[in-house]
Amino acid sequence: MIDTHAHLDALDDEPAAVVARARDAGVTRILTVGTTPAGCRHALELADEHDEVFAILGIHPHEAGHATDDDVAEVRSLLAHPKAVAVGEMGLDWFRDYAPRDKQLRLFERELEFAAETGKPAVIHTRAADADTLAALAEFRGRVVLHCFSSPHLLEPALERDWYVSFAGNASFPKAVDLRLAATQVPADRILAETDSPYLAPQAVRGRRNEPAYVMHTLAALARARDEPAEELEQRIERNASECFGLPA
Repeated sequence: MIDTHAHLDALDDEPAAVVARARDAGVTRILTVGTTPAGCRHALELADEHDEVFAILGIHPHEAGHATDDDVAEVRSLLAHPKAVAVGEMGLDWFRDYAPRDKQLRLFERELEFAAETGKPAVIHTRAADADTLAALAEFRGRVVLHCFSSPHLLEPALERDWYVSFAGNASFPKAVDLRLAATQVPADRILAETDSPYLAPQAVRGRRNEPAYVMHTLAALARARDEPAEELEQRIERNASECFGLPA
């Protein structure tokens, strides 16, 4: 199994211990996310230290208000690293509004340019900004991953455009019927799973700090919703992630 989106630098425990627990749970690969230039450097350090760790590099929309041109240029240069497999998480967040909207849009445009230039997938964060996110992605022709899918209104355009849809622990919450329904409609070759750790621990471990090992609980919830054997869905998600992110066999 693979955790396609984790924030190892935000966990309380040492990354080596987290990676070891994930391995013991059957999670053989982890994509850790850098959301600032410093975070991107750290993500690559972790990827260099652990064979099973790869990096997604970008500047989070919350950081758009104070991200400088030099910051953006540094992230672009870091994407040349062989274990940098995607750009992100990028996008728009009109719910928190931690950064001016015009700056979020401009940063989103720049990061989409990086994804197009490098041929790496764009990992999308969108919250309360569905229409503007779709508009920003209208001309983008690369691979798209809707990270921590929580916007059912985006499902139809995602399916039309062959985007990958990644489900996190919130899909296992009792009231998240709409997310589980969405999971049943995602084609087998476009579904992914993640923890977004340390956030959104699945229902079985809700109240704890989330970590990559717990992606197995999300897998179980998705398999139940889709009425598929967990082992088959696990293999499918692993193949999908390998194809999407260009991971080694």
